[in-house]
Amino acid sequence: MTATLTGTAAAPTPAPGTAATPAPATAAAPVPPGALPEDPTRHRVLTGDRPTGPLHLGHYFGTLRNRVRLQDAGVDTYLVIADYQVLTDRDVADNLSGHVENLLLDYLAAGIDPARTTVFAHSAVPALNQLLLPFLSLISIAELQRNPTVKDEIAHSRQASVSGLMFTYPAHQAADILFCKADLVPVGQDQLPHLEATRTIARRFNERYGPVFPEPQALLSEAPLLLGTDAGKMSKSRGNSIALGATADETARLLRRATTDADRTITYDPDNRPGVSGLLLLASLCLGRTPEDLAAEIGDGGAARLKQLVTEAVNDHFASLRARRAELARDRAYLAEVLRAGNARAAAVADATLDEVRHAMGMRYA
Repeated sequence: MTATLTGTAAAPTPAPGTAATPAPATAAAPVPPGALPEDPTRHRVLTGDRPTGPLHLGHYFGTLRNRVRLQDAGVDTYLVIADYQVLTDRDVADNLSGHVENLLLDYLAAGIDPARTTVFAHSAVPALNQLLLPFLSLISIAELQRNPTVKDEIAHSRQASVSGLMFTYPAHQAADILFCKADLVPVGQDQLPHLEATRTIARRFNERYGPVFPEPQALLSEAPLLLGTDAGKMSKSRGNSIALGATADETARLLRRATTDADRTITYDPDNRPGVSGLLLLASLCLGRTPEDLAAEIGDGGAARLKQLVTEAVNDHFASLRARRAELARDRAYLAEVLRAGNARAAAVADATLDEVRHAMGMRYA
């Protein structure tokens, strides 16, 4: 996200005028799931993760491989390690440096190329965070309170009480996206309200101070919903996930205790057999075959045969990634240099954007 987009990325939409009461946001049509934008080199993407624990197989199939696909297609990609945002829904950021390093390992092992993707830590870019103040002046408390994503975060918060950071989260996320003038943001359907808040802030800034920011579009994810080993949603916090960096033996152990059912005939029926179907889906993603085809192959082999097939599929598919990850983990100096260089690139972009914002607001005094 920068003051001047790399290449010829989408220009800000001019919206002249200084209306006291801005019009409501108009949702942009998202880019369909799985589609690449026309002329990828003209676009910039911002995406990222909070460093709260190791990435798992759901993250890989849900977001990581798509980020690599966008990068390889020529999209100018910014990948934020959102360390400040760890405090959004918890009182303390535990083992933050370790989680940041593990996130970086997962990114690089999965195929993120730091020469083509800017990987940076949120807290290392001061100018990005300075955008939060003018952005908060452009959105009302009522709009922040009724944001459905904020409501959901509050419901699942680990904090003793809800902090101010929780309510400002949509504005902070807008700063993450707009500091580099990203015009595309990969999101799931449930994250669209956050992106609409960003679009609202961008449009209101442009109306009040002049055209500076694009109104980013959603790049909808086609991510499959992978279930965890307990047949619930795969999640770092639920202890039901398989980490990208897990060993083959750890993977086998976790899959042996995965929830299935008593029916020996294996069928793909997500509504009625979520445990069995979740395992079939995981194997299908690794093998490039349909879950129905795999179910027919296993037939009456039961849960034991199913788990054996899934374990072999996962371990084979991720063997090279895990080998790269282990090799990278032995070179901590390289990891530090990747993050240092990414932080410097992101900071230069944020400084330029903040200077442009100050100029538009009449706050550049020297």
